Amino acid sequence: MARFLSLTLIVALWLHLPSVGQPLDYPDTRKVDTVDVYHGTEVPDPYRWLEDLDSDDTRAWIEKQNEVTFSYLEEIDGRDLIRERMTELFDYPKYDVPTRRNERLFFERNEGLQNQPVVVTLRAGSDEEPSVLFNPNEWSEDGTVALSSMVPSPTGDQVAYGVSESGSDWRTIKVRDVDTGNDLEEELKWVKFSEPTWAPDGSGFYYGRYPEPAEGEAYEAQTKGMKLFYHEVGTPQSDDRLVFERPDDPKIGFGADVSDDGTYLVISAWKGTAEKNLLYVKNLQDPDASVEPVIEEMKASYEFIGNDGSTFFLLTNDDAPNKRLVAFDVSNPEAGMTTLIPESDAVLQDVERAGDRFLVHALDDVKARLTVHALDGAQQREIELPAIGSITQMTASPESDHVYYGFASYTYPTTIYHGSLSDNTEQVFREPEIPGFDADRYTVKQAFYTSDDGTEVPMFIVHRKGISMDGSNPTLMYGYGGFNVSLTPRFSVGRLAWLEMGGVYAVPNLRGGGEYGQAWHEAGMLENKQNVFDDFAAAGRYLIEEGYTASEKLAIAGGSNGGLLTGASLIQNPDLFGAAIVAVGVLDMLRYHKFTIGWAWVPEYGSSDDPEQFEYLYEYSPLHNVEDGEAYPATLITTADTDDRVVPGHSYKFAARLQEGQGGDEPILLRVETKAGHGGGKPTSKIIEEQSDVYAFLARVLNMDVHDTALNTKSPPRR
Repeated sequence: MARFLSLTLIVALWLHLPSVGQPLDYPDTRKVDTVDVYHGTEVPDPYRWLEDLDSDDTRAWIEKQNEVTFSYLEEIDGRDLIRERMTELFDYPKYDVPTRRNERLFFERNEGLQNQPVVVTLRAGSDEEPSVLFNPNEWSEDGTVALSSMVPSPTGDQVAYGVSESGSDWRTIKVRDVDTGNDLEEELKWVKFSEPTWAPDGSGFYYGRYPEPAEGEAYEAQTKGMKLFYHEVGTPQSDDRLVFERPDDPKIGFGADVSDDGTYLVISAWKGTAEKNLLYVKNLQDPDASVEPVIEEMKASYEFIGNDGSTFFLLTNDDAPNKRLVAFDVSNPEAGMTTLIPESDAVLQDVERAGDRFLVHALDDVKARLTVHALDGAQQREIELPAIGSITQMTASPESDHVYYGFASYTYPTTIYHGSLSDNTEQVFREPEIPGFDADRYTVKQAFYTSDDGTEVPMFIVHRKGISMDGSNPTLMYGYGGFNVSLTPRFSVGRLAWLEMGGVYAVPNLRGGGEYGQAWHEAGMLENKQNVFDDFAAAGRYLIEEGYTASEKLAIAGGSNGGLLTGASLIQNPDLFGAAIVAVGVLDMLRYHKFTIGWAWVPEYGSSDDPEQFEYLYEYSPLHNVEDGEAYPATLITTADTDDRVVPGHSYKFAARLQEGQGGDEPILLRVETKAGHGGGKPTSKIIEEQSDVYAFLARVLNMDVHDTALNTKSPPRR
């Protein structure tokens, strides 16, 4: 049996490091005289040149920043050891939820340390070894070419799949024959934020694509002008038929569904990230039928779940902030909607039709609840879940009552279940086993704390059992707080290393998320965004007051919108936190909407083009609120050179400004990953390297000590 490294020993080495408080010699960053005028207010932008991502000057500056960062990280004794332990923890089989087509199952499997998961197929109910359909690890030597989507045809004999490179949101759609394992000739380019939707007979599929960007601007230019096309398998992309567009508004994008009986093409038209959309239908039985609007006002969200003839089942927040399931006759829209599953205190997350039943996933105080309902909405039973946790995904089909779903929690690795709703049975389909990890050593609790304005906010707290509540525990607080995203209890291999080190892990469910429905989201968006930062600060104070940690031991982390959160938080409350991780953050709130898909976030944040919205954006924008001479906490800013969602210019400019303004001795480091994007499709090797560097950085700057962890240094037998 293999032996594992004890993180107690690793951190013991860190205890002998010299004091962290040594000023670093940062690269010189030139400043320019660029000044923008917003509604009469002059705003300097001295690091504007760093927005030119491909210039020789920018690339040279990145190289020098990385030299400083990696020189600092390489000096940390035990950095290599923690990477070894992280590698050991990652090395176990992982699975996702299968999609069923006829008697075929399609799902992803990673044997452990494969850079990309492999897609396999299996006959439903079979004990045979699954056969490999795709192995993206063969597509590139470094694992940076990834499978971004995979949609089997109705019969399961073909699969349309997307390929992305270097973490980009751009994907190329290809088609593979399942029986032969060979690709057909087609390659559909310039696809983004769209997945194929097969026609009922499997002869082709619908997909959305954008105009080809100008040369050299694919990672930076604004992404607008999606059109919905139909592609017939075996023909070139140039022959694709235009199905629908909205030339009057290039910001509108499209999603497509085909109804359960194959009668209707259902088109959802969205604009930005607002929880609102329009609905259009086209009768596929009539070759001459046009696309007709059925919901013409973008006032709420309407998600197509299935149909019974002309009666559509829709999951909507129309007159229901926590959502409801309704029936809607598209042949008679004037009749309105009939509620099947009414709104309640539990927030509806997902509904899947399985035969003559609905499988319904809801959040009750941020904890998953899974119930089975008849097609008239009547609840038949509740499926007992193994712990407080999350449903990661559900799949089902109206052709049968078979369902598959994933369940996970902070100390419960993602496990895949299969059930037959008519038989009231659920059983494990795939269950992981992590060498050397014992969930019984840790505890998960949910606390409620009070934010500045009196709002009660929930927070999950995870740690080793028996810790001392004397304020001595290194604590990592992770947050997001935006875009209606709910931070439910999920499993993370990397987090196990933090727990093994004796760290406390805390996740406050901030306003701006979707944990309590639309009202909770709206309380943390637009002019209410400051509530999110206040909630986060209040969570930190709660952890300190309750004895979990102290300011010098408290680190914060977040990515993307969560990077905005940590960036704003370290600026607003520099004395509250001992360290900050700012990952792929939205940090220039005055110019974010000028790049790639940033314009789509205006419903969430507002725009500096609007005089009133400019005022509150300018007030909290991390880049624009750095104070010269302020002692900021140790900060690691991470980004990637091919991130075409939150362009890396945000991180470059913020790092330069924070290094310039830092009045204390704590390090301000920028770590730029190459051939990586916003996070999707990142190879396992890069994930391990980055997370290991983050934990090594935190252990150094928090001066971590680890009590006797009684780690099991031997692995159990492998299955």
